[in-house]
Amino acid sequence: MTTAAPDRNGPGEDQHIKVWFRFAPREGWLPYDKEGLWAVPVGPDTARVSNVPFLQEGVAEGDVVRYTTDPNGVRWATERVEASGNCTVRVLPVPDGPLGRSARAVHDRLMPFGLGGEAFSNEFPLVALNVPADADLTVIKAMLLRGQAEGWWHFEAACVTDDWRAA
Repeated sequence: MTTAAPDRNGPGEDQHIKVWFRFAPREGWLPYDKEGLWAVPVGPDTARVSNVPFLQEGVAEGDVVRYTTDPNGVRWATERVEASGNCTVRVLPVPDGPLGRSARAVHDRLMPFGLGGEAFSNEFPLVALNVPADADLTVIKAMLLRGQAEGWWHFEAACVTDDWRAA
């Protein structure tokens, strides 16, 4: 299971690498036990995450992680060494709710708040969102809770800050 990011390895562009995360599959969730995230190296064994995780808990876009490289050249995350202040929120539209199975409808509802993200697939329209550190967390949480209460979606906060908790 990998997540996509634009190819940014052209001349003068950042050199992205894939950093893999291992975890135990969650009961009743997708059956994967690893996820690859794009990242930009910032040191010999550290990289800044460049996209939003669909599965990995406790990591947000912009965080710096430490990794080890196995004999096959695969980079495996070992720890988060610097938090970006961003949050990761995942939203899954309720299939028979007002938004249907539309990841686009989820994006349309949340983009006005400055949230960027990706959809998992057409078959499983999970949307992984990056909530920037400087976003209006109170308003975003209220919208997420309203959408859940009104049957638009289910959501989970997969990586949050103290500011998120206090909002």
